[in-house]
Amino acid sequence: MGNLALAEGLTPLVAAVAALVLCVWLGFVFYEVRSGRRGRSAVVVSAVLAVICVGGALLRPTRVDQRGARLGPRVALLVDQSRRLRLPAEHGDRRGVALAAAGALRRRWSSAQVDIFGFAEGKLVPLSLERESTLGQLGEESDLSGALAELEAQPGERVRSVVVVSDGRFSRPTERVDDAALAAALGSSGIPVHTVRVVEQAPADASVREVSTVGAAVAHQPLVLHVTVGCAGGLRCDDVPVVVRELRQGSPAAELARGVAHPGAGEATIDLEVTIERAGQRVIEVAIDAPEADRVPENDHRLLTLDVRRERVRLLHVAGRPTYDVRQLRLWLKGNESIDLVAFFILRTNSDQPNVVDDTTELSLIPFPVDALFTQHLPTFDAVMLQDIDAIEYKLEPYLPALAAYVRSGGGLIMVGGPSAFSGGGYAGSPLAQVLPVELPRTGEPYDLRTFVPAYTAAGRAAPVLGGVRQLLGEELPSMEGSNSLGKPRSGSIVLWEHPERRIGEVPMPVLALGEMGDGRSIALGVDATHELAFSELAERTSGRAYGALWDGLLGWLMRDPRYEAGRVSLERPCIAGEPTAFELVPPPGAAGEVVLTIERLGLPAETALTRKLAPGAPLLHVDAGRLRAGGYSARMRVGAAPPTRLDFACEDGGRAFADSRPDPGRLERIARATGGKSVSPADVAELPLPDPTEVMVERRASALVPPWVWSLAAALALGAHWLLRRRAGLA
Repeated sequence: MGNLALAEGLTPLVAAVAALVLCVWLGFVFYEVRSGRRGRSAVVVSAVLAVICVGGALLRPTRVDQRGARLGPRVALLVDQSRRLRLPAEHGDRRGVALAAAGALRRRWSSAQVDIFGFAEGKLVPLSLERESTLGQLGEESDLSGALAELEAQPGERVRSVVVVSDGRFSRPTERVDDAALAAALGSSGIPVHTVRVVEQAPADASVREVSTVGAAVAHQPLVLHVTVGCAGGLRCDDVPVVVRELRQGSPAAELARGVAHPGAGEATIDLEVTIERAGQRVIEVAIDAPEADRVPENDHRLLTLDVRRERVRLLHVAGRPTYDVRQLRLWLKGNESIDLVAFFILRTNSDQPNVVDDTTELSLIPFPVDALFTQHLPTFDAVMLQDIDAIEYKLEPYLPALAAYVRSGGGLIMVGGPSAFSGGGYAGSPLAQVLPVELPRTGEPYDLRTFVPAYTAAGRAAPVLGGVRQLLGEELPSMEGSNSLGKPRSGSIVLWEHPERRIGEVPMPVLALGEMGDGRSIALGVDATHELAFSELAERTSGRAYGALWDGLLGWLMRDPRYEAGRVSLERPCIAGEPTAFELVPPPGAAGEVVLTIERLGLPAETALTRKLAPGAPLLHVDAGRLRAGGYSARMRVGAAPPTRLDFACEDGGRAFADSRPDPGRLERIARATGGKSVSPADVAELPLPDPTEVMVERRASALVPPWVWSLAAALALGAHWLLRRRAGLA
């Protein structure tokens, strides 16, 4: 490619002055010949020729030949990577439409440098259209302001244009912001931002848009849930039933509240009061009965994991007779400010003659409301403690099925030994025996009077439940008189103490065992002499503090106190149905053996979703659990013979991103207008303007049009000829 240029080193100012002088001289010549003398034409022609030759000699024009390249402009293509893009569009889902639009733009702009990124609430992620990114990369929200700020800060060639492919529902910039603030929120680089609207109309959808609470969730205390129900896409929802359930392991979901919302064609908020009886991580489902035309059933219910706290442990303590062990335990329970105690002591048998009106029911100093306690009020207790009480003698037998169901639905149970406990109290073969951590023999002597010293098992040495006792007494335990006859431990149970002499087949008989049954926990303590930890000769060394340490640990484990859990199980990120789920496991310190993670669905029927076996030794383990279905789950980690650690969690369909399926094409149009860009539909991406290419110089060569000496000679001859013609024409 060739261009004309002036002599090298000649500034534009000098060239302008020279041109001005020559023009003035030529004008003076025209002025001289205006009188019409003969030969004026020759004078004018010679003057023009002289001006040209002199100008060429002064300016020395050159020809510049250059070779260069045109580079395509750098364009950034930002594709929304929120999981909200999995919602339906007019044709297919929004993510499919977005990826197809991005592919069409890249093909049309093949001459440009097109960088494709996915954006959500985190950093920009390079996106490959040939190999679709995994669902695990999808985010909860779409932060366009953060994505543009990160793009502007990237080193290298400056981006000339940005194209955003989305449905318009961004976390930033927010919906309620004016155009001036919108332009400021999108950066000050002056880069045009074009937008592609992947969906224009909202689908016909009724959804649970939001669930919020006021204050913390406390066991046994009413909690108000604010449930917002919305209808969009032309769907009319006059009356929408709303129900709140608690998902439990091994038992059907328990309904907590019910109501009706009236959103019409918009949204409505309904307040539902619920009372959760169990502390810890509880999985709550909020569901609506959507109209038949609903196109997005995934957001008809929300699954929430509530961290339910307890102000005090509400404990029901029922004892059969006032022994030393019963009295000491009752004193300790009454003196513990964290326990709300309801206690009943049976002080006589049916053979006694108390001279009362109804001698079949009045078995304690005050009437024993057995029917009300074990039917109407049972769910209000965090735990039930049965200590040396005969189920048949004291009319508990009809209520044992309800007590077993209470444990499976999340309650806690401690059975403390004595002659009238376990098999000696008629519990063998009963429904309650099925939720104890040990089997109960139906034959043989139910109670042994011999004195013994309980022995720690390997699990007992590692369990935090007995950590306080071991810290005070080490390996020693006091002698205890009498032991109940207990059977072998059930599957999934842990034995912490065992009898040094009594055996079941080839293995020692359990004395203290823990177990999880359904959604609840139970403890079997086959002695009625734990008061020896407070009053024995061994107890004098620690002022009897080992007794409180034992019951602190047992009740703490029963109530899922993190201090007494063996290890820790946590989710690395919230569980979303259909996306990869990962766990972080912290095995209990000092525990040896294989690490087993088991994940089960809450509710009925019981269903094991996953079992992973891992090598021991690492202080922190990461487990990929794959893709789970929507629902509530319970994850249990067991290391060797140590007690299990449990985590209940919810796995939602889309999570919060699915709650509101309405797109916002208007915001995309405003963004384009505020930045000087253009907003189009996926079918019209060809209308988006491509910035001009960038010229890059490769080689430049300059050569004179005419050699300088030729210009000088021509100028001399032209000036001489002009002088002669002027003389002949009579000009001075």
